[in-house]
Amino acid sequence: MNRMSRARSIAALLVSAATLPPCHSAVAQQAPVSHLETRWAKDVTPANAWPQYPRPQMVRHDWQNLNGLWDYAITDSGAAEPSTFDGKILVPFPVESQLSGVRRAVTPTQRLWYHRTFTVPHAWRSGRMLLHFGAVDWDATVFVNGREVGEHKGGYDPFAFDVTDALTSGAQQQVVVSVWDPTDQGGQPRGKQVLHPHSIWYTAVTGIWQTVWLEPVPASYITSLLITPNLDASSVTVIAHVPPGPESRVVHVTALDGARAVATGNGMAEDPITLEIPHPHLWSPSHPFLYHLRIALASGDSVTSYFGMRKIALGRDAKGAIRLFLNNTPLFEFGTLDQGWWPDGLYTPPSQAAMLNDLLTLKRLHFNMTRKHVKVESARWYYGCDSLGLLVWQDMPSGDNTTDADKAEFSRELEHMVDALRNHPSIVMWVPFNEGWGQHDTPKVVAWIKAHDPTRLVDDASGWTDKGVGDVIDLHDYPGPGIPKLDSTRARVLGEFGGLGFPIRGHTWVDSNNWGYRRYSTQEQLADAYGDLIDQLRILKGQGLAAAVYTQTTDVEVEVNGLMTYDRALVKLPPRAIALNATVYGPPPVVKMVVPTSVDTPQVWRYTTTKPEGRWYAANYADGSWQSGPGGFGTAETPGAHVGTVWDTPDIWIRRTFTLTDAHIAHPHLVIHHDEDAEVYLNGVLIGRYPGYTTSYTYLPLGTVGTKRLRRGTNTIAVHVHQTKGGQYIDVGLADVHDTTDR
Repeated sequence: MNRMSRARSIAALLVSAATLPPCHSAVAQQAPVSHLETRWAKDVTPANAWPQYPRPQMVRHDWQNLNGLWDYAITDSGAAEPSTFDGKILVPFPVESQLSGVRRAVTPTQRLWYHRTFTVPHAWRSGRMLLHFGAVDWDATVFVNGREVGEHKGGYDPFAFDVTDALTSGAQQQVVVSVWDPTDQGGQPRGKQVLHPHSIWYTAVTGIWQTVWLEPVPASYITSLLITPNLDASSVTVIAHVPPGPESRVVHVTALDGARAVATGNGMAEDPITLEIPHPHLWSPSHPFLYHLRIALASGDSVTSYFGMRKIALGRDAKGAIRLFLNNTPLFEFGTLDQGWWPDGLYTPPSQAAMLNDLLTLKRLHFNMTRKHVKVESARWYYGCDSLGLLVWQDMPSGDNTTDADKAEFSRELEHMVDALRNHPSIVMWVPFNEGWGQHDTPKVVAWIKAHDPTRLVDDASGWTDKGVGDVIDLHDYPGPGIPKLDSTRARVLGEFGGLGFPIRGHTWVDSNNWGYRRYSTQEQLADAYGDLIDQLRILKGQGLAAAVYTQTTDVEVEVNGLMTYDRALVKLPPRAIALNATVYGPPPVVKMVVPTSVDTPQVWRYTTTKPEGRWYAANYADGSWQSGPGGFGTAETPGAHVGTVWDTPDIWIRRTFTLTDAHIAHPHLVIHHDEDAEVYLNGVLIGRYPGYTTSYTYLPLGTVGTKRLRRGTNTIAVHVHQTKGGQYIDVGLADVHDTTDR
């Protein structure tokens, strides 16, 4: 079976996972009319709202889904529980979303209330009853039959309360959930949610946004698992966490390859139980093999789980460059920035089929990784990545972290996120901070993560404010791509680049005032620009770049820089551009500098900031009155600049001669970093105009005109750059680039 056929088969298995019907049998509620929704929205009803078992890594057979229609009310934040409710809401969709059936904003001065009834099967009455919430944003208090059973703060982690003692002897039980959410008026982790969406900030999410469910357990039961594979030792270690009690705490663990047991072991709860896995199947993007686990307590509780035998680490390749290694082999990690937003469900995908479509599309587009950006998904999303073989860089959702209380909340929610997700083999990188937002105590935070989970890498700060710790040095470069400075102990990664905008009418959140970092009006223009980025990326890989993250998987609200439209109806790239992604994993082009830039050693140029007379670009032009100075020319704050001579006027003209012993260069490329509009001449002939700006050095095929102008002996490059605003910079060179992708 080929890779994609296997992926589709796995997806079919995930979609058909055993479920129990929701216990609420209300008539379907009509969704509000929307100007943009996905094709899955029309199939969502109260009877099928996320019916899948919500916790694939610790499965019990008996459970009851409480998704469906609940009563809801929005009151003042200090008000008591309402006696009447405003209407019905479809859980687990957030109240602001179309699919909730409400689509109302909730402000920090208000409180959101939920209410519903449920029944407990008689057979479940002999043990304990747990009420689970996949995620509630942000501060939730839960009551069962009028009795408070618990409170939880944190918008992204699952939690549960033992509600046994609050149950009554009657058939009908009542649950009420009270939620308060300060959104961007508080300092708590919230990702990109704001009360007034604009630009890169999106519609707020309040309340229940993942599955709610009941689960019966015996008096002594497993609360969580810690599963740690050790590839080098061909083993896996399991720790079963069990509350203290008088019952036997003996744990029996079995590892299975399909239905065949391959290892067994016994031990005590809270102690590590290590199983030797003979001739292990390795988990990887090309072969995402999952072993199954059975864990049983002597008290009678039992769960099933799974694990992948894989190892993520740093290492040096044959040329000494620090790379990201998977299973002791270097692997270039190439993925998308994935924000996980939906036009109809906001934080909550319409269905599992919709969610899996995103993952399958990324695989089809030849990506092996995705960066989950300042959001945490449901456990089933990570199960999809585990099953399909998609590596995950997991961001911590950002918050302001301006006060000691904010920082303490950040630390608490960071710990909960890591603990909830650390068993997933797909997660290979933790990213605590993004672009300086809420960044604090970085060395301390990174040290804690490394100690708490030593099996994964840590990106101390994706973009902007690197503190010299962690396993990678991360650059954001739009459109880029670029490469971070050389680091002696860390891998160099491109945490964000691209952002090519292409709005498609009928598939946008707004018809006007949408944006991307670059904007194109046709698919062919987009494909050409994307192809140029991939060519540059392959070159940077050869220079030591270990990973790259393209912005982004889909359009999001007013952003139109996705590979897919926001409604997931269209993939914007044509097949010829998609095929280029696969070339990233092959050998990089061989680059030989013919005329060096000033990146490594400043190169001397003649220059003037006064408009010269006559044919200033001609090879025989007398430039003796011009000043002489080292490149590049510009201002130090310009991204990617290597300034040898300060240039801060509107215009600059530069000239340089070089000697070729052989005029034949197989694949000549202009190497240029310009900010802003540049025109480049070679031996008196214009070879290119380059409007706008770059944020790093780019390699551009010289073209027929430029190639013909190269000659044995003395050659002259002349450049004029005009600057209007922002940073400014110019530096150029020539390179021979072998094996560039032929588009």
